[in-house]
Amino acid sequence: MNNCNSNSSAKDFYLIGFPAFQDFQIPLFLVFLLFYLLILIGNIIIIAVVVVDRTLHKPMYFFLTNLSVLDILFTTTTIPKMLAMFLVNAKTISFHVCFLQMYCFHGLSVTESLLLVVMSYDRYEAICNPLHYPVKMTKSVNIQLAACAWITALLIPIPVIFQTSQLTFGETTTVYHCFCDHLAVVQAACSDFSASFQTFLGFSIAMTVSVMPLMLVTLSYVHIIISILKINSKVGRSKAFSTCTSHLIVVGTYYSSIAVAYISYRTDMPIDIHVMSNVVFAILTPLLNPLIYTLRNKEVKCAVKKIVFLKIFPPSKNCNLMGKN
Repeated sequence: MNNCNSNSSAKDFYLIGFPAFQDFQIPLFLVFLLFYLLILIGNIIIIAVVVVDRTLHKPMYFFLTNLSVLDILFTTTTIPKMLAMFLVNAKTISFHVCFLQMYCFHGLSVTESLLLVVMSYDRYEAICNPLHYPVKMTKSVNIQLAACAWITALLIPIPVIFQTSQLTFGETTTVYHCFCDHLAVVQAACSDFSASFQTFLGFSIAMTVSVMPLMLVTLSYVHIIISILKINSKVGRSKAFSTCTSHLIVVGTYYSSIAVAYISYRTDMPIDIHVMSNVVFAILTPLLNPLIYTLRNKEVKCAVKKIVFLKIFPPSKNCNLMGKN
């Protein structure tokens, strides 16, 4: 139990991890290490392909690069600590590092939801206003949109994180999670009105920053679908919709994982289910994003194939082979 007689901030937090899987730490380490490597490799490939291939120097792929950078940062916030927990049982985390991790996790989570809104706005302009698209979505506008998403999202969690840090904790506080999630840390605080209020406030803000972006994305796609249906050519409709499918799948994956995490917190489920649902939210979207865009987006798929082909068969080698013939 936590010692709640202390009025000072906790010196350490003890992360429980997965209580039901204490005998499977090495398999968990290997699984999460594989996930982390796939996330890093997949998103680095996306970034490299967009930077190298000039045909992808478009607003949609600029925002995709932002999303890939975000996914790398988002998973790096939590997975390395989890790997240390599984491998060497490093379950203790200091007070300041815990709240830094909490801030990064929630700030980057909000950033993802806002970037998805920006990406849906880009698709709206491309399909609903194609003639004005090059004028509206200039390089400077793209940078401003991305910067607004990052800065706004990273400012939103600050008041709640600061207020949570003022709660009373024991000298060593047990947190029933794999990382310092806001709700898990608040639930580990000494039980008082402030902790209950922080739980309500955190949940309310989380719902707001999830629902409002979802409404904006939905509104964008309502207009997009109406515009697509007005296209007379079946080929034209198919081509227009194909530019949105990757983004729609990413949005669906992101909000599905959020829904699972929220439902698990609001229902009476075992602690392992609570933890796993949040871990799925932290890993699923960054893991699937590169796969979705390389498999569903023709331009990205072609660019990846072209770059891989040039690496295997450089132009100099091709010339030498032709010269021998």
